[in-house]
Amino acid sequence: MKKSEIKFTITLDDKKIPEKIEWDAFDIQEQTTTANAVMIALWDAKEKNTLRIDLWTKSMMKEDMKKFYHQSFLCMADNFERATGDVETSRAMQNFAQMLGEKMNLVMENKFVALKSD
Repeated sequence: MKKSEIKFTITLDDKKIPEKIEWDAFDIQEQTTTANAVMIALWDAKEKNTLRIDLWTKSMMKEDMKKFYHQSFLCMADNFERATGDVETSRAMQNFAQMLGEKMNLVMENKFVALKSD
């Protein structure tokens, strides 16, 4: 059985605020990469609950954080559809991401995906 490891190294300031986020996954890339934010969600099967780790550095700009969240919602919609096959709910998630993107002035209006109406 093959194993893979993803490693995060967080450099904190004296107030324990992240200054630097580094990660590596040597199966994917050959070198350590830096990031300004990371969101990790883990499913606790025993507790039937989601555990979360959300970190961002002091240098993460507000506009970049808006893009990060918008793109994360779009990725969650795609992953949800692949994992469940539930296209209709995935489209609803995409619509929410579109609406959020419009509110934050990241995307143009009227790009909603049509939902099936019964």
